[in-house]
Amino acid sequence: MSKFVYRMQSILNIKEKLEEQARMNFGLAMVRLREEEEKLEHLKARKHGYEDAARAGLKASLRIRTMRENKEAILRMDEYIEVQHREIEKAEKKVEQERQKLQEAIQERKIQEKLRENAFDLFMQEEKARESREIDELTSYTYGQKKAEEALAEG
Repeated sequence: MSKFVYRMQSILNIKEKLEEQARMNFGLAMVRLREEEEKLEHLKARKHGYEDAARAGLKASLRIRTMRENKEAILRMDEYIEVQHREIEKAEKKVEQERQKLQEAIQERKIQEKLRENAFDLFMQEEKARESREIDELTSYTYGQKKAEEALAEG
């Protein structure tokens, strides 16, 4: 039996590498999204801390300067939180883009694998047909030899 050689194996290899790279990019985008979400949670916690400090300041004593600083800090945290929401949206869009690229890479690899399977099936059919022809030729030759031997034996 001869060896199966897929003509487009190099293309399949490239598709597999592209898929692997797309998986890595998707993973990195997910990590970045998680980092941005953690930053948001940290900012929210800081804001809550300032709010708690403001409430405690109201109960304890009325220092106007401290109250203004605290109010400014809370407003600044609101701005930071808004900016962080935008960063999260960007990271989510990037994750979606990378997910789509990964899906395309997987689909292209599967197409190449299917083409390889079809080529292998065709190869196996051709190989079976070749073997069948060889068996037929061998059988014909053997039959012909027997007939020739019988003709010699009779004659």
